[in-house]
Amino acid sequence: MKDILIIEDNAQLGTLISDFLKRESYTTDHALSAEEGFSYLEQESYKLLLLDVMLPGRDGFETLCELRKTQNMPVLMMSAKTDDESKIMGLETGADDYVEKPFSIPVLCSKIKALLRRSYETASDKQFLVADGLTVDLASRRVFKNGSEITVNGKEFDLLTYLMAHKGQAIRKEMLFDAVWGVNCYSEMSSLNVYISWLRDKIEDDPKKPVLIQTVYKVGYRFGDNV
Repeated sequence: MKDILIIEDNAQLGTLISDFLKRESYTTDHALSAEEGFSYLEQESYKLLLLDVMLPGRDGFETLCELRKTQNMPVLMMSAKTDDESKIMGLETGADDYVEKPFSIPVLCSKIKALLRRSYETASDKQFLVADGLTVDLASRRVFKNGSEITVNGKEFDLLTYLMAHKGQAIRKEMLFDAVWGVNCYSEMSSLNVYISWLRDKIEDDPKKPVLIQTVYKVGYRFGDNV
């Protein structure tokens, strides 16, 4: 498995990013289009995808929609589009974070490190989280409910693993948001409520009467019963 696949149609920028990341000891591949990127994905696994929005042919949003059908790796989107609608669309499509162009390479590297840390170091050295009929494979980022795999991607996966790793604890909304989105993320706190609702739709027997992810009044959320 390699560390990062870069899909960026600007050859000079893509090479610059790749060279910098290699100096930071990451292994990388660089594709100039979505089609070339999928060719890489057919031959290799990656820990993270760095995805440009404005691509020739299939754009970044379309690429991400297609990717999420089979891949659950964290995705950091890059775009010169700075409007809120584009950012929200990227996150709702399945991106884990969003960085605006132009950006400094050290800032980009910092975001990559934070995203990799949140995605792969959520539960310390544990490989699996198991609770209340749910099994989470942290290495492959796959989730099973009563033995059957369910699709839990991006921020939904990160929320679930954080809550399960702190089972029985009442987690304040601010703490949960910072842990999953990052302290310097532009997203609004209201995004947390939306993602919790989506996650409940997938893991609860009755999302309207949640048992696994409980709301703690005036505090935040708790996974499972008090312990």
